[in-house]
Amino acid sequence: MHSQFFSMKLATKIIHAGAEPDPSTGAIMTPIYQTSTYVQSAPGVNKGYEYARSQNPTRKALEEAFAVIENGKHGLAFSSGVAATDAVIKLLSSGDEVIAGSDMYGGTYRLFTKVFERFGVKFIFVDTADVKNIANAVTPKTKLIWIETPTNPLMSITDISAVAAVSKKAGALLCVDNTFATPYLQNPLDLGADIVMHSATKYLGGHSDVIQGALVMNDDALREKLYFIQKSCGAVPGPMDCFLVLRGIKTLHVRMKQHNENGYVVAHFLRKHPKIDKVYWCGFHDHPNYNIAKVQMRGFGGMMSFTLKDDSVEAAVKVLSSTKLFSLAESLGGVESLINHPASMTHASIPREERIKNGLTDGLIRLSVGIEDADDLIEDLKQAIG
Repeated sequence: MHSQFFSMKLATKIIHAGAEPDPSTGAIMTPIYQTSTYVQSAPGVNKGYEYARSQNPTRKALEEAFAVIENGKHGLAFSSGVAATDAVIKLLSSGDEVIAGSDMYGGTYRLFTKVFERFGVKFIFVDTADVKNIANAVTPKTKLIWIETPTNPLMSITDISAVAAVSKKAGALLCVDNTFATPYLQNPLDLGADIVMHSATKYLGGHSDVIQGALVMNDDALREKLYFIQKSCGAVPGPMDCFLVLRGIKTLHVRMKQHNENGYVVAHFLRKHPKIDKVYWCGFHDHPNYNIAKVQMRGFGGMMSFTLKDDSVEAAVKVLSSTKLFSLAESLGGVESLINHPASMTHASIPREERIKNGLTDGLIRLSVGIEDADDLIEDLKQAIG
């Protein structure tokens, strides 16, 4: 990590990470270098940039920002969160094994099972809330452990430090999808992870206007391997997308503070509602791994899921179609509140029997609580639930 950021508080790092005044004009915002190539003074003699798939100054600034806010040494930007995940799996070879969480984003599950299993990579899915399940699944072929915490959509918590100990003993890499928590709430590298992944589409961008992914790591050799994959496979974001995420990051701390506050209010409202059965939110004191969340996170965020006592698809659809402020849409992490039906939307690619086995019922509803006035969000949910 850049030495000038070591002693800075998080809010200061978030605003200044990757931001250097443009040397040619003094522009305080990083310019959008909308170019595909760079002029060389002689063959192989350049100013550090050759071709925009390999390097771009706007992307470089963003990658430095990713590293700084995650307390990492290196950041890499990708065209989506799935593209970033794809790059990590491309570190592996046929015959290698991956231990992954059984409750995970449907797009990650689809990538693992429908794409990479065809190339001979084996994926073992376990409930990572109990670290013993991970340790018991380790074999000599285990090369990667992949976890989300909190998980999508059941908000399960995994002890990152404990899993890091297992991964190191196994000689495997540990990658943590930190999309739900964000660097504002949690820093997996500090807890022993080797790689942090983000769908920067979500909270880092924060405004539902860009698709992007990020990887952050400390190890120099690992960075070179992942950079080689990034450059060779070409799943890179354009400079305008990088500019948008750079701009989004600057307000991450103030947005996350409000997401946290609103999340607390909405979760407790739902839990008291007579028509609600279960509420999945890691900030409840009786959450199975609350004590772990309290230690490794600095707050509990605005993501949650719930089921109605009438756990039918019809009852869920009625709620999903009746909200006015909560927009029915894929994705999460924007300033606006979203409501989602995982079984038919974000997690539809997971076979129904697998979803049900893991606790993701057909009636589950997921909320991304935005930064609107919490009272208005409560009123919207009241009228929708009835």
